[in-house]
Amino acid sequence: MYKKFIRNTLLASCLGLGVASFAYAQDTIKIGIIQPLTGSVAASGNFVLNGAKIAVDYINNNGGVLGKKLELAVADNKSNPTESANAAEKLIVRDKVPVLIGSWGSTFTLATLPKLMEYKIPMVVETAGADKITTSGNPYVFRISPTNDMEATSFARHIEPLGIKKADILVVNNDWGLGSASSIKRILKEKGLEVGKELTMDHSAQDMSSQLSEIRGSDADTLFIVTAVEQLTLVLKQAEGLGLKKENIITLGGSQSPDQLIAHAGSAAEGTMHNVMFAPWFPEASADPELAKFFVQEWNARGLDKAGLTESFRGFDAVRTVAAAIEEAGVVDSEKIREALWDVELTGLNGPIKFRESGPEGRESGQSYPNTFLVRIQDGEISLVE
Repeated sequence: MYKKFIRNTLLASCLGLGVASFAYAQDTIKIGIIQPLTGSVAASGNFVLNGAKIAVDYINNNGGVLGKKLELAVADNKSNPTESANAAEKLIVRDKVPVLIGSWGSTFTLATLPKLMEYKIPMVVETAGADKITTSGNPYVFRISPTNDMEATSFARHIEPLGIKKADILVVNNDWGLGSASSIKRILKEKGLEVGKELTMDHSAQDMSSQLSEIRGSDADTLFIVTAVEQLTLVLKQAEGLGLKKENIITLGGSQSPDQLIAHAGSAAEGTMHNVMFAPWFPEASADPELAKFFVQEWNARGLDKAGLTESFRGFDAVRTVAAAIEEAGVVDSEKIREALWDVELTGLNGPIKFRESGPEGRESGQSYPNTFLVRIQDGEISLVE
């Protein structure tokens, strides 16, 4: 049984919402997963899905859950919020999943949340960082990724060692990017530092020369960037082409894939720093070094792109979290799984997974508090910034 691989506490309480519960009898236990498998951020979504598949095989090879095998029911949100909501409904109504994982981006995830309330199905949020995902009063949300504010707070320890005095900010114009910008400004102002240019870019934009030209004329020593790796690659190459120089170019959000930047941005990525949620180059830094080594080895053994490791672990830990909740619930029942998620306690690849209450009283969401790591690209190699 998977239970021998986790450590759960006894179920302490439930929210007592008095709602109908979805219970299921089948040979396998289905877990719904929503990811952007096509569209502008498809690479990241497929990485997360492959990480989830490794977790399913890992658990099934060790006895499954409640004597049954796990099975993923997969839906593509097509990098689109409307499609994300549709995907959730399809998985719940057609595939009859009792629990979901999703939906990568903050905008996609926020679009999905009303479906959780409508059908009373819990979802483990594996990637999205917008703070309002867990503060809007949805008791079916359990997030294992850090919020924008949590990530910025964790990064703040690096501000003085890096000598940051004034910073410009360039972010993707969506819930994730705007939330990150707000959090970056907060930590800078708390330390009495100056915020320079604050610029945005559309998520589908390919030419950021206007924003970068404006930043080039700034006297800030640091540039913070928040966007997915596909657009980030373009930003770095265009910055290099314009001769934009900063003492520190730092990305937040955990979706930067430094290996992919080395491969596709080349010299434009030299010297840049990236705040990631999992450091596969240094498994010994993981909260569970042995499990981290297993995951990296299994990923490589499957011939998957090593650039995906900083994203794929999210799917791996999300499936393990859901499996732990089902085991704790003792039955495949959506409401009991939701209640049991409050008592999940296990070690994820990037830190302990244990949910704390977040949001309005009586309608709290669950928020875990994972670790973050700052890494630097230098001479085509990746090093850990202590």
